[in-house]
Amino acid sequence: MSTAAAPATVRARVPVPLSLAGGATALGQVVTFDGLVDGREHLAVELGDPGREPPLVRVHSECLTGDVLGSERCDCGPQLAESLARISSAGGVLLYLRQEGRGIGLYAKLDAYLLQDTGLDTFDANVALGFGADERDYTVAAQMLAALGRTSVRLLTNNPDKAGQLARLGIDVVACVPTGVHRRDANVRYLEAKVRRAAHTIEVAG
Repeated sequence: MSTAAAPATVRARVPVPLSLAGGATALGQVVTFDGLVDGREHLAVELGDPGREPPLVRVHSECLTGDVLGSERCDCGPQLAESLARISSAGGVLLYLRQEGRGIGLYAKLDAYLLQDTGLDTFDANVALGFGADERDYTVAAQMLAALGRTSVRLLTNNPDKAGQLARLGIDVVACVPTGVHRRDANVRYLEAKVRRAAHTIEVAG
C-alpha cells in the first residue's frame, strides 16, 4: 500500500446468516479489524466462493436513512441490497464504512436534507453546512482489503473517485463494475447531481 498508515489486522470473523434480495439466503462472514487509521468500527462481509479471483468488492458508505429506513431520497438502500446479492453470487467482499452523509455524520446529513428542500443539490448542501462536498477518505477501505489479502479487485461502483483513491492507496482495481440505476421520483435530483458534480457513470433518464 502506498499510504503511510500502519497495516490493519483481522480481529475476528463471525458467521452471520443473511437474507438477500429476491428471497435468497447466504452465510456471510462478518469481519472486524484492529488498527484502522480512524479508529472506527468498519466491517467487511465476505460472501460466496472465497477463492474467486479477483473478487467482486463493494465499498459501501453507511446510510441509515436508506439502508435501514428505506428512504427514497437516495439510492443507497437498493445499492446495498443489490451489492450483497451480486457478491454472494460472484464471490467477494462488501466493506461497510461508517461514513454517513459522505462523511459528515447523520445529524448533519439530515440538516443537509432541509437545505436540499430549498433547492440546493446534495453537494452544495454539504458545503453550505461548512463541510466538503464529499468528505470521504478510503484509506480504511484499502487497509481492510490488504488485511483480507484482497489487493486486486473488481470494484462494484459507479464512482470514479472511489476507484481512483483505492488505486492511489495500492489497490489494483482491475475493473469497475457498474451497479444498477435505482431511480425513484424522490431521488432524481440526487442522481442527477451525482452525474453532474461527481461524474458517476449512470444514466438517470427514465
